[in-house]
Amino acid sequence: MSTRVMQVDKDQEVLQVLQQKVDQLNLDHAVITLVGAVNQAEVSVMSKDNESIDYLRRYSQPMELSGTGEVADGKVHLHVTLAGEGITAAGHLHRAVVGGFFVRAYLTPVSA
Repeated sequence: MSTRVMQVDKDQEVLQVLQQKVDQLNLDHAVITLVGAVNQAEVSVMSKDNESIDYLRRYSQPMELSGTGEVADGKVHLHVTLAGEGITAAGHLHRAVVGGFFVRAYLTPVSA
């Protein structure tokens, strides 16, 4: 199977749409690359003193998004970088909602 291109549109949640597509394609393992823009996002970063503690941050404004991740055992896992007016953030993506633009994802299946 070759690389699949999919688009997440206005008002859609990125992880939810990508996971639905992965389920439809029955993908167990893949590499994901993302580019686009969102209006809301929740990302976490690890504590500098204890890597088992995550700090969740929520952002609500238009932001550019780029990211990379994987499908492992059928589950989507993404890390992103966000940039908006007065904000630069990065981390593990928990949630992101597309605003007036889109997020495009490239899913490339790989063998485990």
